[in-house]
Amino acid sequence: MNNTKLKKLVLASFLVALAVVGSTFSFPVFFSRCAPAQHIVNMFAAVTLGPFYGIVIAFVASLIRNMAGLGSLMAFPGSMFGALLCGIIYKKTKNLSLTACGEIFGTSILGGLAAYPVAVLLMGKSAADIAFYTYILPFFASTAGGTIIACVILARLKDSKFVKEIYN
Repeated sequence: MNNTKLKKLVLASFLVALAVVGSTFSFPVFFSRCAPAQHIVNMFAAVTLGPFYGIVIAFVASLIRNMAGLGSLMAFPGSMFGALLCGIIYKKTKNLSLTACGEIFGTSILGGLAAYPVAVLLMGKSAADIAFYTYILPFFASTAGGTIIACVILARLKDSKFVKEIYN
């Protein structure tokens, strides 16, 4: 295994751990709970590793969180759509603001819509009990906080000599 692949694997492992440990931290925002860690991780993965690693990190973190009882099945569609979209956007544009929009849109809109069939088919929720768009606003509340935090940190780090070499 070459040095670059090893660095990427170590960073991906660190980001998974950060997402899992960070999932224990959340705070109320209106009618939802804001859990910013996964969205911070998605942004960092997009900028440093790219969309493929971002999806794998989101999936593994969601899997570990569910196995540890720290999350629900809703973690999968929210985190993975956000990771994919922001990873693709950063890879194509290298623009942090557009990447943030991709994370927010991917998680809240695409992930929120994808959460509906997960809730109905896998979690036993009655289709009559929840609307098709039920998860969009809570996912938006959660992703907005984490994405803003990530943008602030990444904007400060982008010019740092220490992290210049890991930026994708």
